Amino acid sequence: MNLRRDAFQAIADPTRRAILLLLAAQSLTAGAIAASFNTARPTVSKHLQILTECELLTQEQKGREMYYHLNPVGMREIADFIEPFRQMWDERFNQLESILQARQAKATE
Repeated sequence: MNLRRDAFQAIADPTRRAILLLLAAQSLTAGAIAASFNTARPTVSKHLQILTECELLTQEQKGREMYYHLNPVGMREIADFIEPFRQMWDERFNQLESILQARQAKATE
C-alpha cells in the first residue's frame, strides 16, 4: 500500500520546516543540508524524502550531485490554506489597534 504523505503532516516537523527555510534562499545538496543540522545524514535524507513525496521539494541532478529546490506549486497549497486565517488575524489586530488608539485619544482629552 502506497499512501501519499500530506504536506501539512510534513511541515508539522520542526526539522522539515527548517529545511524548507534553508532551501528558500538557495538550492542545496543533501550533504550541504545535512551539514546544517546536528543529526545523522540518513535522518536528513528521510526528511528530504518526505518533503519530496509531499511535492514541497523537487530534485535536480547536476553531474553527480542531487540538488533540492523548493517547489512553489506545492508550497502554494499551504499558503492557500493559511491565507484566510492570516486575513482574519490582520482584521482582528487592526480592530484592536483602532480601539487602543481611540482609548488613547480619549485619555489625552
